[in-house]
Amino acid sequence: MTTQPGKLDLNNPRTASLALGLGVAMAFALTAIVWLIGGRLAAVPHLPDQGALDYYWKLANPTTLTRAVAWGSYLAHQIFSWGLIYYAQTKVKKYTPGLHPINVIALAGNAAFSLWHIAQTHLFYDGLAQDVSILSSQGSVIVMLVWILLMENKRRGLFAGKKVPIGQTITAWARKYHGYVFSWAIIYTFWYHPAENTQGHLIGFLYMFLLMLQGSLFFTRLHVNKYWTVFQEVTVLFHGTLVAMQQGGNLWPMFFFGFGAIFLLTQMWGLGLSTKWKIGFVLAYGAAAVAAYWGRPLQFFAEMIRIPAIEYLAVFLLAGIIGLPFLFVRGARKLRGA
Repeated sequence: MTTQPGKLDLNNPRTASLALGLGVAMAFALTAIVWLIGGRLAAVPHLPDQGALDYYWKLANPTTLTRAVAWGSYLAHQIFSWGLIYYAQTKVKKYTPGLHPINVIALAGNAAFSLWHIAQTHLFYDGLAQDVSILSSQGSVIVMLVWILLMENKRRGLFAGKKVPIGQTITAWARKYHGYVFSWAIIYTFWYHPAENTQGHLIGFLYMFLLMLQGSLFFTRLHVNKYWTVFQEVTVLFHGTLVAMQQGGNLWPMFFFGFGAIFLLTQMWGLGLSTKWKIGFVLAYGAAAVAAYWGRPLQFFAEMIRIPAIEYLAVFLLAGIIGLPFLFVRGARKLRGA
């Protein structure tokens, strides 16, 4: 079947590649807008910074209106996203080398909500941070990263290509419902922060824009492209490291080498790299670690394993949480059968 002249062929793989390229360009353009007009927010009054667990970027005197706009915008965006995922899972169901019409709606909708969040910041300022802890925002992203490790165990393994014995039922459930969880993690975090133009905010918003782009490409071949998906995972390394550098305290090695270790132990094993490339990454990591920690007490090397230890333990905890209801159901069926 041929496409009419002048009409976009959504089934063509080039259309998906074009959407990806334009989406990445849009992510950078939106980040540039946040940066360029962010200076207007310098006059917004804030309360004094109360430390690491306090989030500074919120109104000193919030109102019912500012809260309603922030939460209403988040809920509208969240319902929009979940609705599209539900439609895709129940109506679309199959992967395409190009795009489905629902992908176009997702891309346009996420772009519109992104532009509105920038405008909302300048009109009302507050995000969700006014009412919930910063730990909830950070925790949502951690859940997403751990969920990916669990979900990808069947394909690339968890440790140097070796799969850990996680039940097929657990993995299948995690795959089926990951879109809802990832959508919540991304959109909740996106609306948590006002669109400020500090270095940390800019890096974070760029990451969120890219993740929303990935989420908009559901049921396309690009959505499961191993290079694109690993790029999304590894971006947190640069985000965490640069934010830590901005905040000071010399904690950046914990993020750089922690997430770097996860790449070496898990993520690179799903890319089909040659042995030479794998050895090269390991040697580069080792050289960078020696350079960063040279002259520091040996206990600082514990920073390198802190993030991997937390994430890998969390994989098994998450598997247990998902699997527990299935275990109860199986036990109940056995009791009824007895």
